[in-house]
Amino acid sequence: MIRTGDEYRASLQDGREIWIDGERVDDVTTHPSFRPVVDIRARIYDMAHDPATRDVMTYTDDTGDTCAVGLKLPHTQEDWHRKRASTDAVLDDIAGVVTRVGDETVGEMWSLWDGRDVLNEVDPRFAENIERHIHEVIRHDPFHVSANTDPKGDRSKMPQDQDPDFLLHLVRETDNGIVVRGAKYETAAAYANQAFVKPTIANWGTEAMSDYALGFICDMGAKGLRHLCRTGFAGRAPIADYPLANRFDEVDTLLIFDDVEIPWENVLFYRHTRGAQHIRATLHRYSAFAFVQRNLRVADLLIGAALFNVRQTGLEKQQAVQEKLARLACYRVGIDAHLTASIANAGPSPAGLLMPNQSLLYCGRVFACTQLHEMIHLARELCGGQICVTPDAAMFETAGPAEWLDKFYSINDTWQADDRRRLLAFARDLINSDSAGHRLTFQLFAQAPPYAHLNAVYRAFDWDGPLAMVKDAAGLSDRVYRGAEAPVS
Repeated sequence: MIRTGDEYRASLQDGREIWIDGERVDDVTTHPSFRPVVDIRARIYDMAHDPATRDVMTYTDDTGDTCAVGLKLPHTQEDWHRKRASTDAVLDDIAGVVTRVGDETVGEMWSLWDGRDVLNEVDPRFAENIERHIHEVIRHDPFHVSANTDPKGDRSKMPQDQDPDFLLHLVRETDNGIVVRGAKYETAAAYANQAFVKPTIANWGTEAMSDYALGFICDMGAKGLRHLCRTGFAGRAPIADYPLANRFDEVDTLLIFDDVEIPWENVLFYRHTRGAQHIRATLHRYSAFAFVQRNLRVADLLIGAALFNVRQTGLEKQQAVQEKLARLACYRVGIDAHLTASIANAGPSPAGLLMPNQSLLYCGRVFACTQLHEMIHLARELCGGQICVTPDAAMFETAGPAEWLDKFYSINDTWQADDRRRLLAFARDLINSDSAGHRLTFQLFAQAPPYAHLNAVYRAFDWDGPLAMVKDAAGLSDRVYRGAEAPVS
């Protein structure tokens, strides 16, 4: 039921075609660009067996089997508290942040299960497929990711009016399933087991039946699937100088579907624009929680790096510095409050799951993402200019330069040169490096672009409450109020 790290590594030896830096990858588990994050995912599997962490990482199901907390269907508030605790345990153990490791994507399948009545309009088998896959994920513990974004091409045109491969689409049916062609971007695909592939936000067509309105589970080692990866950050420079980039780079992939056959049992919706519309509207009702929780951890890292720096330079007592630290604290506590309140005010979903309060969760995501760049700049100010001018670790270890660096980087008996260098290297990699810039951009689009975040808030917010208050306060007629009650969409 619960895999080990070595079993996960072995599952990637399936002959998949992976390319990075212009070269074919022989073994994704040992390649220097992938090995650090593969090792982290393997460690997450091993934490389910480690006596120190297995209780927070696993639960026992009704049949007595041991399963992963992150994949458990949420029915109670306690389920959500346990999910939150298990994610925190992972981030504590690895001493950093990883986003695409499975627990934040499996919830997308729960969203589709909530829409099983929509799927049944086309074919009851599709609703059966999604239910079966949800339970197979729980039973077999795969590394499950999510493929959303297409290359898109000229977005002023319909997909039918340009190269059809810009959006993933149906090529033909077979007795065994459907054949698809096109491309998708997906973080972590090269070292995952399977992906939930679904339509992008782009206009896939207005017809009731569209070749672009497809959702399915795809094996990441499937025949005809190619992984074209962006260059990695790991290995570019010594880990002593870039401790985050070398350990936590989650490599993004352009997945090329070159006539890939998807078995019928893996098809979740098919040529069904209403099904596509449903999944785009509800995709993140569960997964946003895990995503925002990662932002909370990033806030902690920003605060810790900034606070250590102002303390070791003796600036903490200055009012201007305290105000900046307080703004960072407000950001951190604001994210925490949205997560906590979304559980406290959770409600039932159409499929009988416990769904975090959608308005609170989506507003928390907007809060976390729209203010992140400002908080990074605050931390940058508090860390000062030395994060961008400090020599590398090799200089601190080289006879001659080392003596001078020890003189000018040692402050007192507590803060000696080596600790100061380590702090400045960490802060530089967290907020100033190429990797840091990549992560900031990734946060803006990792679940959806900012306009989609706001659109989710628009759909989830309870507009009737403010309308009723103003109706009573202004003495408006019931007729006006009833006219304003039209559903917001």
